[in-house]
Amino acid sequence: MRQIQHFIDGELASGHSTERGEVFDPTAGYQQAEVALGDEQDVADAVNAAHAAFGPWSHLTPLRRARILFKFKSLLDENRDALARLIASEHGKVFSDAQGEVTRGIEVVEFACGMPHLQKGEHSLNVGNGVDSYSLYQPLGVCVGITPFNFPAMVPMWMFPIAIAAGNTFVLKPADKDPSVSVRLAELLMEAGLPPGVFNVVQGRGPTANALITHPGVAAVSFVGSTPIAKHIYTTAAEHEKRVQALGGAKNHMVIMPDADLDGAVDALMGAAYGSAGERCMAISVAVPVGEQTAERLRNKLSEHLENLRVGPSLVDGPDNDMGPLVTAEHLERIRSYIASGVEEGADLVVDGRKRSFDTNPSGYFIGGSLFDHTRPGMRVYDEEIFGPVLCMARAQDLESAIALINANDFANGTAIFTESGYAARRFSEAIEVGMVGINVPIPVPMAFHSFGGWKRSLFGPLHVHGPDGVRFYTRMKTVTARWPEAAVAHGDAYSMPTH
Repeated sequence: MRQIQHFIDGELASGHSTERGEVFDPTAGYQQAEVALGDEQDVADAVNAAHAAFGPWSHLTPLRRARILFKFKSLLDENRDALARLIASEHGKVFSDAQGEVTRGIEVVEFACGMPHLQKGEHSLNVGNGVDSYSLYQPLGVCVGITPFNFPAMVPMWMFPIAIAAGNTFVLKPADKDPSVSVRLAELLMEAGLPPGVFNVVQGRGPTANALITHPGVAAVSFVGSTPIAKHIYTTAAEHEKRVQALGGAKNHMVIMPDADLDGAVDALMGAAYGSAGERCMAISVAVPVGEQTAERLRNKLSEHLENLRVGPSLVDGPDNDMGPLVTAEHLERIRSYIASGVEEGADLVVDGRKRSFDTNPSGYFIGGSLFDHTRPGMRVYDEEIFGPVLCMARAQDLESAIALINANDFANGTAIFTESGYAARRFSEAIEVGMVGINVPIPVPMAFHSFGGWKRSLFGPLHVHGPDGVRFYTRMKTVTARWPEAAVAHGDAYSMPTH
């Protein structure tokens, strides 16, 4: 059986622990590989390798670091389809979706290639008589990334390209459900010329992550995952005096106004709710139609579209399916239990994805798309992040009640409004208490040169990922105030605060 290993100090490593995890093929429902699960010694080996590499790497000129990333970007372009197939085979998302994931990761690498400019400080001449002041943005040291199963390529590339371009070294702990792509990225970095130890991968689960976030040699921790784990990562790492950014869960709403192009909104909503089987932190999981007429029309059109939703294997000969399987059998049962709880709590189950049969792949982790209507706060299907192909409708009387509904939610990752009214769009974007807003855009994930992150329980820590916040997170500012007199002149002791 295929063995997935760690990648430490420029080499594959089986590790000290004999514990192994199972990696499944979601389409067929069988185990396809084993992955090493790292222990404290494996973590120590990776951190020590990164620490040893930090000095030489951080002193390399920013331009030379950027040239390695340019080469890495070229290799990613060449290997995009191979990486996408690897993602699809372990995660279950369809091939075109996996290609899109790799592309969005490459965009962050492109942004990081500009680090010689992005890392420049500021300079003020003659802030006092003969005194100049300037700032330096210097690397932190060993940085750690702990990433989720739903984007095994893109989310790590939100982190490590910026970190290493700024002069840091990096240890990645990917999800154990789809770990192969992390090792392939490490190999491509070495092929691009990255020195050993600058980028390392330690496979594992919770104990591995805890060993990383408490290790005294780690300076900073980045995390993307569920809110309970994000809060644990944030509090634990901060207690151990690390710099932390921890992105949590989401319950993203999309408002459909009466004046919206309903056909366009439904097309967008289908992709945003059911693409990648809903396993996205930016998936739209609640549709908020404004007005009863809008709600009835939306319900009918969504029902029609769900009848035609193509659900099947992630890798096929010919056109892609719209939606592949879920990542594991356990996750499939979790989604089924959410649908059952929605029925028990009185929500109107318009389309039941559990009833769809998959005779050609009976052992795969498949489920059809589900649609609830008349959901409300207090129901589990409304309140909690389901992370599956389940869309809820929560009706609103007007724009203000829609805004109030969304603002009352604990999560605040992303939201969207579909309308032809400039006033409604402007009012919504100003009043909504959510970190990322789309106007006639269903999944408002910013480009790499902007920053990604939510509010409230969707983000712990002040800085978002990639973009300007990413540069700020992976550097620390030092301010220098300098005076160069013409000759050494004794001025006597000064005990007061300097003012000029």
